[in-house]
Amino acid sequence: MKQFFKYTLASLLGSLLSLIVIFFILFGMIASIASFADKKVVTVKDNSVLLIELDKPIPERTPANPFTNFGIDAFDDMNILGLNDIKDQIEQAAKDDNIEGIYLDVSIIQARMATLESIRNSLKKFKESGKFIVTYSDVLSQKGYYLASIADKIYLSPSGMMDMRGLSMNTMFYKGLLNKLDIEMQVVRYGDYKSAVEPLLLEKMSEANKEQSLKYISGIWDHILKGINEERDVSEEKLNLIADSLLLRLPEDARKYGLVDDVIYKDEFYAELREMIGLSGDKVPEFVELDEYSKRIAGEKIKIKEKPEVAVIYAVGEIQMGEGSDEVIGSERISEAIREARKDSMIKSIVLRVNSPGGSGLASDIIWREVVLAKKEKPVIVSMGDLAASGGYYISCPADKIYAQPNTLTGSIGVFGVLPNIKGFLNNKLGITIDGVKTNDHADFGYPFKPLSDFERDVLQQNVDHFYMDFVQKVAKGRNMSIDDVKAIGSGRIWSGIDAMENGLVDQIGGLDMAIEEAAKMADIEDFQVEEYPELKNPFEEFFGNFGSGMKTKILKQELGATYRYYDYLKNISEMEPVQARIPFQYEIN
Repeated sequence: MKQFFKYTLASLLGSLLSLIVIFFILFGMIASIASFADKKVVTVKDNSVLLIELDKPIPERTPANPFTNFGIDAFDDMNILGLNDIKDQIEQAAKDDNIEGIYLDVSIIQARMATLESIRNSLKKFKESGKFIVTYSDVLSQKGYYLASIADKIYLSPSGMMDMRGLSMNTMFYKGLLNKLDIEMQVVRYGDYKSAVEPLLLEKMSEANKEQSLKYISGIWDHILKGINEERDVSEEKLNLIADSLLLRLPEDARKYGLVDDVIYKDEFYAELREMIGLSGDKVPEFVELDEYSKRIAGEKIKIKEKPEVAVIYAVGEIQMGEGSDEVIGSERISEAIREARKDSMIKSIVLRVNSPGGSGLASDIIWREVVLAKKEKPVIVSMGDLAASGGYYISCPADKIYAQPNTLTGSIGVFGVLPNIKGFLNNKLGITIDGVKTNDHADFGYPFKPLSDFERDVLQQNVDHFYMDFVQKVAKGRNMSIDDVKAIGSGRIWSGIDAMENGLVDQIGGLDMAIEEAAKMADIEDFQVEEYPELKNPFEEFFGNFGSGMKTKILKQELGATYRYYDYLKNISEMEPVQARIPFQYEIN
């Protein structure tokens, strides 16, 4: 009887939990429908100010999401806007008679530098309309301040803080941990700069890695200082002095050195804003948030099928074999998108938007082939986002022209292979032994419970060397360079966009909009429209397909905080294919 009640109770509990999940899903669907209907009635009143906050992750394009207004923690990450919509909204706001200006709050920013560069360029273009941009923030981080420096006025809270101390690049090394666990990471690579595997082999950065990393962040820092100097008229020498001496200790110091216009409370900022708009009394300005404004302009994106098109194909995330997703470059999905754009007679040119740290060498080669075929029939332009390195550069190199932001991490022309040997861990730590039989000498090649023999290591090295030389030859052909010139800047070395342009890996500094304009120009079309590929994943399929893994990832991120990336690094290493074209993605720039 006790067992009966136990199982009955468990069954009832399971049913109750299922009903709760179904309720939340239905609630989200209803909220989504209401949101969709609401898109048609969103209005912007006279004397409105567009409020831009960048406190959520910024993907390349806005996900297709039916749970936008769900309002539950588990779905908070879905309520985000892509870079494509943010830029569109800023452009539309410049033309909108009801929008007086922009209030930019950069207290919290969840975006990399190249993404911020693209937004900053859009804000700079917005100012050409004659409308204002003002910033009020409680915290001004270094990248937040770089973005804010474009504003006409910058205000900081009296109890806030501002950071100006230079950039550092840090990584965590796992050799000691692996030694304690008796796990041997068997690594082969080509080139001294292929540092993605250094955390598995060393206890600190190699000299070659320090050299390339310092050059990379120094280039970004110099670009930040130059941008601030142009907008705030504070010399680069003075900015470096402020950073070296940590002179920004109090909010008043930021005003003292000319980095902000005033240190005031938010009600005082609202008073300043009212005066700029011409409002009387204590009336609070009418703010329109980004997600609300996006609903208004969504209906204006009407496609006319008779118009020639420029296809923008988004290749975002790690490169893997298979279908992939909106955040993972799947060889099949991206290849199909390129092939579809190539065969569509209404599409006159193609822009491949690449934001990827690389990944599977095989998957990269499959996508590369489709880029080559497309280039034979119509112009192909590459626009690089935050990352376009290793496999990300591999799929880019055949293009007619390559655009990058000044701070895009690119290059990393190199290859490595990793095969773990956990025999010592199983034997010495867990007391587990493994034995078996085989028909041939190397039938267990790649088995993670044994060390590689010298012969097997040589075979794997030959595989890596062959892939690297193939990579070099394809870059040389695509960029019209000699093999020796590519080797000189290869060996896995990373470059900023500016340095990549100087050494021939990139043609032009600029964002996606410039790449689209160039694609239209090369196709000799003026009146055109943009078609985005691949089609965003069905949100319901994505939700149900990824519910378990998505919830697990969210819980881990909440529990591990900033250390989640180290867990993710080890997890990815354990799941890699043997040959990888990938950057040292465990880096963190502060």
